[in-house]
Amino acid sequence: MNLSTTSEVLTKEQFLRVLPKKCTVTDEIIDDINGLLADPQLRENFRDNLLSYTSVMNDGRYKLTSYVSAVRYVSHKLLGSSNIEAYCKTFPDRYNRMVSEGMDNRQISSFSSAYNKTELVNKIYSQTLVPTHVLNADLYQKAINVQAALMVDDEVSPKVRSDAANSLLTHLKMPETSKIELDVNVKQDSAIDELRASTLELVKQQRLMLEAGAMDTKEVAESKLITVIEGEVLD
Repeated sequence: MNLSTTSEVLTKEQFLRVLPKKCTVTDEIIDDINGLLADPQLRENFRDNLLSYTSVMNDGRYKLTSYVSAVRYVSHKLLGSSNIEAYCKTFPDRYNRMVSEGMDNRQISSFSSAYNKTELVNKIYSQTLVPTHVLNADLYQKAINVQAALMVDDEVSPKVRSDAANSLLTHLKMPETSKIELDVNVKQDSAIDELRASTLELVKQQRLMLEAGAMDTKEVAESKLITVIEGEVLD
């Protein structure tokens, strides 16, 4: 079957859709990826893995070709390959060169081990891991069922029933109500300070003018405060 006619083909648009916007996808990269998808050993999960772990590219530290190679390596590992097997399948040209240079399996193994420890590979590894509580959800429920059965079993000792009940209360307790505290702080800036100073100065001047007979109380009541703050006139 021609791969180009199957749903396994990865298009540039599909890849760009899941990659960070700063990533550039060339036709050569897409051709290389689709060439790898022709491998029946990888076809099952390589394409899905390639589209699933792109968050490791968000910080812009890795080249796209390095990401593709790392996903290819991890895909082989997830299918049961050893470090050296996955390394050789991921970098066949590099492996052939090492062999032609006379390197033995021990030397090649040291390269594969080093690659297995690289940051990019381990970031992809971390995304493949299923959280323990999800992986063991069925066992968690079975444990609850056992504790519940013991709690109501009249044939066991009161101590066992009490421990079972306490275990259920501990692990199935209702979530605590979160207290929402609103902290409102009034920040006084220079504009408020200037307005306060202007007001105090006006009051002082008006008091002096009242005492001197230069203004009466009606004029004081109808007077306006005009101050300039950062080029703006405030009435």
